[in-house]
Amino acid sequence: MASKPKKADREKAEAEDEDADAAQAGKSKRKLPLKMIVMVAGGLVVLAGAGTGAYFMFSGGREGVAAAAPAKPPAFVDVPEVLVNLSTTGADRTQYLKVKIVLEIPDAVLAPQIESTMPRVMDAFQTYLRELRPTDLDGSAGLYRLKEELTRRVNSAIAPSRITAVLFKEIVIQ
Repeated sequence: MASKPKKADREKAEAEDEDADAAQAGKSKRKLPLKMIVMVAGGLVVLAGAGTGAYFMFSGGREGVAAAAPAKPPAFVDVPEVLVNLSTTGADRTQYLKVKIVLEIPDAVLAPQIESTMPRVMDAFQTYLRELRPTDLDGSAGLYRLKEELTRRVNSAIAPSRITAVLFKEIVIQ
């Protein structure tokens, strides 16, 4: 009788085999849908990216160009030449700054208004430039600071109008 497995042992072995088969079937069933979900999600991401790229490439570019209004060319106002002596310490020789400036304005309509306030603009230039030291104008950083400060002073002198930029025609330090 020892050669025949008992009924309880056979049932236990069959149950373990069924559990193992069910576990493998469950794992394969879980992996297959997960793989499918990843593949479908990846495909949707690729399609969405391609659709977005096509939209911006074909429709966005043409509408942006057609909808943009043509820009008005800027106008320019010449400022009289400015010649000032720079601030120096007592022992140094006197140095002079000669500047030719042009104001860039967004519209030519502002030119008469700026011309009428030119004495105020010149006063702002003279008082600021006379306080500069020769070292304040060293290098491109010094000229950039000068340009920004002159722009600020002109805008305060002609308020509520505004200029776009101060442009240098000529700068001589002697």
